[in-house]
Amino acid sequence: MITLTVAVRSQGGLALGESEIVVSEIAVGGEREHEARSVATGFSWPECPRWHNGRMWFTDMYTGTLRVVDESGNVTVTIDASGRADAAGAPIALGGYGWLPDGRLIVVSMFERLLLVHDGPDSTSLSVYADLTGVAPFPINDMVVAADGSAYVTQLGFDYFAGGDPVPSPIILVDSTGHATEMNSARPLLGANGIAISADGRQVYTAEAFANRIVVMDRSNDGELSGSRDFVECPSLPDGISLDDEGGVWVAMPGSGRVVRFSGEGIATDSVLIPLQQGLGSACLLGGPGRSTLYVTVGTAVEDQAESVLNNAGSIWSVDVGYSGGATRP
Repeated sequence: MITLTVAVRSQGGLALGESEIVVSEIAVGGEREHEARSVATGFSWPECPRWHNGRMWFTDMYTGTLRVVDESGNVTVTIDASGRADAAGAPIALGGYGWLPDGRLIVVSMFERLLLVHDGPDSTSLSVYADLTGVAPFPINDMVVAADGSAYVTQLGFDYFAGGDPVPSPIILVDSTGHATEMNSARPLLGANGIAISADGRQVYTAEAFANRIVVMDRSNDGELSGSRDFVECPSLPDGISLDDEGGVWVAMPGSGRVVRFSGEGIATDSVLIPLQQGLGSACLLGGPGRSTLYVTVGTAVEDQAESVLNNAGSIWSVDVGYSGGATRP
């Protein structure tokens, strides 16, 4: 086994810029390694990849848009919330999203602390689906939608962008009527981030970013979460995650330069290298035909929204990994 020490250039936090910080040290041992390739470039901070109706979707977070990329790398804007900025009095950054049983798309507006629903003919046809300001005092983050339309929303729990200290906060359940409830039956988490549901709908996994671990919870028939337990300790801060149908969890760890698959026993089995000079791998998803292609969103300057938009250096990468996402969500 060797130890890989990774350093990146930073202007603070995880942004790529001028001064050097050491981000992480990760042990690299017997994992099978996969070499990804860039399939599209020219985005702010891409996040939250999803596979839906044969297309790969992602959030171009700081432009307030959702986009779709095809096999040739052509990109189309499908949702545009940027026009909400003036009325909202807050930056428009889109986070996690998913589809309701009736086919409508709902998406997190992070700083507004709202779920928006796309309910009209064009990309700007958005209205409020759920207001989370009463249960989330700071920005909300990722989201996964279950087969019954229940939506599980992660929240930062503190003012990350103002340099605050992490504070434990619960996952939020938004039911099919748009009512939001704190999942206090599961333990509060330090910066819950990427979130996913097992194929049978019985477990919910999330990346507890500021505790460097993946947590799994049991999901009851009425949507309640309980039985929180550690699934695996991560060697670096975890961000977006994806599940496969063999019980594995794929974890994007932005500071490590890798996406790592952990088996159901918590053993690292596979690793996808994302060169740090290209950016930070923020999230991942199994998609494509048979859902055996791992897509990875890669960005720069996560803490500087203006610089992220100006640089437009974000990209989408992909590699066939031989595992299927099956019926897992997202």
